[in-house]
Order: sequence, then structure tokens, then C-alpha cells
Amino acid sequence: VATAVTAGDLTRQITVDASGEVADLKDNINQMIANLKETTRTNKEQDWLKTNLARLSSLMQGHRVLATMASLVLSELAPLVSAQQAAFFLVREDGDGSTPGSTTVEFTAGYGVQKSDTVRRFVLGESLVGQAALDKRTILITDAPPDYAMISSGLGHTAPINVLVLPLLFEDRALGVIELASVNEFTTVHRDLLERLRESIGLNVNTILATSRTEMLLAESQRL
Repeated sequence: VATAVTAGDLTRQITVDASGEVADLKDNINQMIANLKETTRTNKEQDWLKTNLARLSSLMQGHRVLATMASLVLSELAPLVSAQQAAFFLVREDGDGSTPGSTTVEFTAGYGVQKSDTVRRFVLGESLVGQAALDKRTILITDAPPDYAMISSGLGHTAPINVLVLPLLFEDRALGVIELASVNEFTTVHRDLLERLRESIGLNVNTILATSRTEMLLAESQRL
């Protein structure tokens, strides 16, 4: 077993019966293997997390069209967290946003969804999408009921097990929401990636919106 551990094989355990000091040695070696396995797993998860955070942040840079960036984010993010369906909603304000119902959360891009499956617009506080935007907090549904949503392909369909609704933040403002549905549970490292990404995505959304507003003002001033 010690030789296998030296070669990087952490699947082995000492299982022989022993007593006294030999038993203590067996238990210590088995505990050492367990500790090494846990440390290796944690290091791999952190490497995966850092690599994908950097990669996705880089992919989002330079885009000028929100729908294009939203589609790119979903197509890269959904497979990473083992989600089979995803939707990107953008927060829009009519006027100064002070009138009830003037701030809405609108469907912008989808991954693995049909148009008939998706409600296109919510006001703040309406549905979990609107509630996540209002509260600025992630909502996780575990053991979703069979009729909650439907993940389909050309060969069949099934209901998701977990649904996660993630608000996208910039300077404590919700600029959008991403909803993900999966037939698997979202792992701790998946949720960690999503939590770290939401402000990065929010920053890029804000940059595109600010650029669009500047371009509109410039076009208006040139017209005048």
C-alpha cells in the first residue's frame, strides 16, 4: 500500500487484521491516505475553479451586444455545472424605475429551452426570477417536482432535480438573472463558481449597457 501511495495511487487501504503497534501503524497509514485524497480533491477543485473563472471572464470581454454575450455565457457555463437548461434574464427599467411594475426582468437568451417553455418577462418580486432580482440572493430548489420544468431532447424528456436562480450583480444592483436546471445536484464547487461569476457577469453587462448609452447620446448629439 505504501508503494502504491508513493506512485500516486490513493485508492488502496490496509485491510489486514492487526493488533498493538501494527494496528496503530495500519490506522495511521489509512488515515494518511484519506487525508492525501481529500487534499488532492480540494486542490483539483480549486484549480478547476480558478481556470474556469479566468477563462469565462476572458471570453466575456470585448462584446458589445448583450444577447450575444448572454448566449455565450450560457453555452459555456451550463455544461461546466452539469446543467441541461439555462435562461438569461436582463433587468430593464422604464423611466426612473420608481413606478411599481416599471422595472422588469426580461428573457434575453436560452440554453436547451423552447420558446413555449419560457415566460418572457417578470416584474420585480414576481416568480423566483423576479424575487432573486429583488432580493439579490441566490435561490436553490432541490428535489424539484416533476411538473416544474421539462428537459427534452430528440430522444426523450425528463424533469430536472435541481434548479438554481442566480442574480447578476454590479455595485449591489441586480442587472440580470441566470436560471439553471439540472438532472444532477449542483455540487459545492459548482455553486462556488456561480457565486464568484455573478459579479463578473454583472460587470460585463454594465459595461455593455454603459457603452450603448454613450453611443446613443453621441448619435443623438450628432443628429442635433
